[in-house]
Amino acid sequence: MTPKLDYRWHLREMMATRGMFSTTDLRPLLAERGIDLSPSQTYRLVVERPERLSLKTLMALLDILGCGMDELIEPVAAAGSRRHSAAAGGGPAPGKDAGLGDLRPKRARIMPE
Repeated sequence: MTPKLDYRWHLREMMATRGMFSTTDLRPLLAERGIDLSPSQTYRLVVERPERLSLKTLMALLDILGCGMDELIEPVAAAGSRRHSAAAGGGPAPGKDAGLGDLRPKRARIMPE
């Protein structure tokens, strides 16, 4: 069985080592590179682990921080998550994520200037 992979997102730490302690420090630097994120999108990018990230945004972050991808994104083995069968009553209904109900993330829109 192939091990499941996960990752750790180190954007906040990388920013701090470069003297950037606020998400507002990052927005103009991204905009200089053609990445226009709203304040809330920038905040989520810094404080949460992104599930989807455009390569342009990733390359802009690497350029801003002067770091390599391995410093920003650390691959790790997923925590021992075992799947329970729905028939045994241990898992979510087919097609449903446990605990999410009808909540789904909204797609971020990045508009060119």
